[in-house]
Amino acid sequence: LLVSLELKFCGFFVSEREGLTVKMKMKMKVLLLLGCCCGLVCAGQNRSDPRDQRLFPVLSINYDYVQMPFEVSLWILLASLMKLGFHLLPVLSGVVPESCLLIVVGLLVGGLIRVMGKNPPVLDSQLFFLCLLPPIILDAGYFLPIRPFTENAGTILTFAVLGTLWNVFFMGAVLYGACRLEAGRLASVDLLSCLLFGSIVSAVDPVAVLAVFEEIHINELLHILVFGESLLNDAVTVVLYHLFEEFAHAGEVTVGDVFLGVVCFFVVALGGVMVGGVYGVLAAFTSRFTSHTRVIEPLFVFLYSYMAYLSAEVFHLSGIMALIACGVVMRPYVEANISHKSYTTIKYFLKMWSSVSETLIFIFLGVSTVAGPHAWNWTFVSITIVLCLLSRVLGVVGLTYIINKYRMVKLSGKDQFIVAYGGLRGAIAFSLAFLLSSDDFPMKDMFLTAIITVIFFTVFVQGMTIRPLVELLAVKKKKKTKCSINEEIHTQFLEHLLAGIEGVCGHYGHHHWRHKLDRFNKRYIRRCLIGGERSQEPQLVSFYNKMELKQALMLLESNSSANLSTGDTAAAP
Repeated sequence: LLVSLELKFCGFFVSEREGLTVKMKMKMKVLLLLGCCCGLVCAGQNRSDPRDQRLFPVLSINYDYVQMPFEVSLWILLASLMKLGFHLLPVLSGVVPESCLLIVVGLLVGGLIRVMGKNPPVLDSQLFFLCLLPPIILDAGYFLPIRPFTENAGTILTFAVLGTLWNVFFMGAVLYGACRLEAGRLASVDLLSCLLFGSIVSAVDPVAVLAVFEEIHINELLHILVFGESLLNDAVTVVLYHLFEEFAHAGEVTVGDVFLGVVCFFVVALGGVMVGGVYGVLAAFTSRFTSHTRVIEPLFVFLYSYMAYLSAEVFHLSGIMALIACGVVMRPYVEANISHKSYTTIKYFLKMWSSVSETLIFIFLGVSTVAGPHAWNWTFVSITIVLCLLSRVLGVVGLTYIINKYRMVKLSGKDQFIVAYGGLRGAIAFSLAFLLSSDDFPMKDMFLTAIITVIFFTVFVQGMTIRPLVELLAVKKKKKTKCSINEEIHTQFLEHLLAGIEGVCGHYGHHHWRHKLDRFNKRYIRRCLIGGERSQEPQLVSFYNKMELKQALMLLESNSSANLSTGDTAAAP
């Protein structure tokens, strides 16, 4: 009886639990139906009003956020691809300079921007002077051939300083006279504006000159004369550019201002050299302690160079001269301290950096050519082109007549023609003209149009015809000879011999002072700036080690290429 009662009670309890479960399931189904109905109602409301739609952003587009770096990267990629194809066609690269290709890229970009109806990019003053110009100058100054430059320093400085001053004032004075005679629209161009324009159009582009002269394999003397003159010429023209800008801001120029301007010219140039020399010594001394951290060795070279440029600009000194001096001073000591991998990194990064800067400036040039605004004046543009050629020819011929009286190796008429004809204008002249203030110089558009025309003329006409002229005149070219230890021994022997002859004769010339400087460098400076045993290493031993390393790398590259070609042949069916 008790068992039957318990079974009935359990059955009743289970049935009660099942009933409750069924009721809970029914309630859940009702709630689900109500939720679906509410969802459909809300979806209908959202579909009727798009502003209330709230969906998770699986994919979104925000081009404005990356527009500037994306377009700049696209320009550089386009220019790099065209450079690649340009050098893959030796027929084209043997006739047309690379600067022509960059200008064509800029014209294409400018045409696309105009077709799309977008606003063209603007070359800012800070962007040019603080970002684009330093890599170009550092690349040229750091890899400047020291021995040929010092042997011809007097000639280079004469062409760069006196020649540039002659070009600026001759062109400025003649242009001012032509504007007075022409009257009309040119009557508003004053003498100060003409001098400023002369300083801009006298800026020779070292990168364009170096590229053209390397392609035609000109001899070492002409190469260093034109390249060294173009490098220092930029420093002189930028100093004169800023000086005339200050005069324009002042409004009224007195005799005292002119005298202070002359003093400022030498202070700015020599001050920049001193600042660059100090940073070059600091860079060399820092590289002495980087043997345990080879990764950051290239970083010190770039940072000290850039700091030299910025420090000079802080005090309104010549940042270009600071960069050149810093590169020339630190290079022999830094290369003795750093590893070969760091040297390779510095070399190719500087080449790439300067190439990108040059590419961007030429793209701005092409864009400005297409976009404008332009103020074309046949008289002004024609006189400018004629004066560019005439003033450079007269300057080179006149200065060479004086220089040849003091040179052992005279400059011939052919050499003078190549030096005068090799003055190509380029990125720096365009940038200086583009950055003029329209308020201080109302004729800025006419100046910029004339500068662009001069650049096109020198790059396309002179750059493309200099190779045939070199062949026609039979100008001496660079000999393809390998450096040997025997040649280095004889070179050092002749230098010591000439220094000794000058000492015996009592004539303290170039070789005597160079010998004194070398002895001071070996006794004191090398011991402070070069670490380890290399500070006391003889020059011949150092030269032999460089040759040995160079030959080992060449042998390694030739073996690797041979192995690759053998592997490809074996893999072929």
